[in-house]
Amino acid sequence: QELTTVRVQDPRVHNEGSWNSYVDYKIFLHTNSKAFTAKTSCVRRRYREFVWLRRQLQRNAGLVPVPELPGKSAFFVGSTDEFIERRRQGLQQFLEK
Repeated sequence: QELTTVRVQDPRVHNEGSWNSYVDYKIFLHTNSKAFTAKTSCVRRRYREFVWLRRQLQRNAGLVPVPELPGKSAFFVGSTDEFIERRRQGLQQFLEK
């Protein structure tokens, strides 16, 4: 049976404390599928790249619903760490769906 596992992990804050700070996430893929030449892959991606991916999927999905992304909010309740973890979990769910 072919399996593909994708994990969103290791969020990193860049330029912390400045107006242009951002977070990227490590996206780790492991598969035993014959369709992939590399069985593991690891890249870092920002939230805006997930937004781009979702738009591309929407353009090509027809009537198939595309999963939602976690919200993008400059104002949130709780700590920055809690917000980053909630977003990481939401991105994980997006990729799993």
